[in-house]
Amino acid sequence: MSLVEVDNLNVWIGERAVWELHAVRDVSFQLDKGERLVVVGESGCGKSTTLLSLLGLLPAAATVTGRVVIDGVDIFDCPEEQLAALRWKDAAMVFQASSNPLNPVRTLAHQLRAVLRFHGTPRGKVGARIATLLDMVRLPQACANYYPHQLSGGMRQRAVIALALACDPKLLLADEATTALDPLVQAEIIELLVSLCKSLDLALVLVTHELQLVSAVEGNLAVMYAGEIVEYGPANQLMATPRHPYLQRLVATLPRLDSPVAPVSIPGVPPRLDTPLVGCPFAPRCTQAVDICRSTPPRLEQQADGRLCACHFAGTGLAA
Repeated sequence: MSLVEVDNLNVWIGERAVWELHAVRDVSFQLDKGERLVVVGESGCGKSTTLLSLLGLLPAAATVTGRVVIDGVDIFDCPEEQLAALRWKDAAMVFQASSNPLNPVRTLAHQLRAVLRFHGTPRGKVGARIATLLDMVRLPQACANYYPHQLSGGMRQRAVIALALACDPKLLLADEATTALDPLVQAEIIELLVSLCKSLDLALVLVTHELQLVSAVEGNLAVMYAGEIVEYGPANQLMATPRHPYLQRLVATLPRLDSPVAPVSIPGVPPRLDTPLVGCPFAPRCTQAVDICRSTPPRLEQQADGRLCACHFAGTGLAA
């Protein structure tokens, strides 16, 4: 059994009798210990909702179907007490916006101590564990006595990663872990996460809209559009030879030193998720769309090179 198994995950937000948004549609993937997965897509495509589903952190207004299993625990079919024990110890999350998880009136040491004591670390071992965590995320020991406002954006993100690693989890979920950081610090945070995964044999799911960071994670890539995974496979392979027209357009927006200025956006807008989708959700924005694209939704199918792609023409060369 894999460490993480997500099978046919669907998430609706709202009351079906009044208003409902189908935020995540038939998402499936597996992740073994030590493996890394990057999830990319435009804002509102379901990336963060998928991540929150893995720990049962969706709002009360959410309706969920499908199956999510982490380390043998069925997330949607276990008591809240078991879920609370799983969080931090088996799976931990680095939330979007580094300032939000930190208490502004408590030092970093106080916040780390609270997590460690709550999850059963003996009082006499807490100090040594805090020192180890600071070393792991490459923060000076003096930062233990700092308040969040005394830390830079990159240092706050490292502090949040230290909090997530406090109880030695097997799975780390990172939601937009590089948001609002300058490019150099973004690269440092990604390098830190990858290094930690390798040294601790951690599985990582990283949600980001920063496509230029994907290859540095050295894992698989899931491309989401309108709540669905439209392409899935090794990150380097997908970035080098994207098959789905949406990923092709995303890659084309990346600036290159050896080519003219890239377009800054993809024309058109994503479809509304509070109404039923007809055909391929990307068809209205796709320059290669034909009648079958507008009438029949493509299935996410395995291609000759092993990747998964949801495009009627992924295996024909017409989508290239």
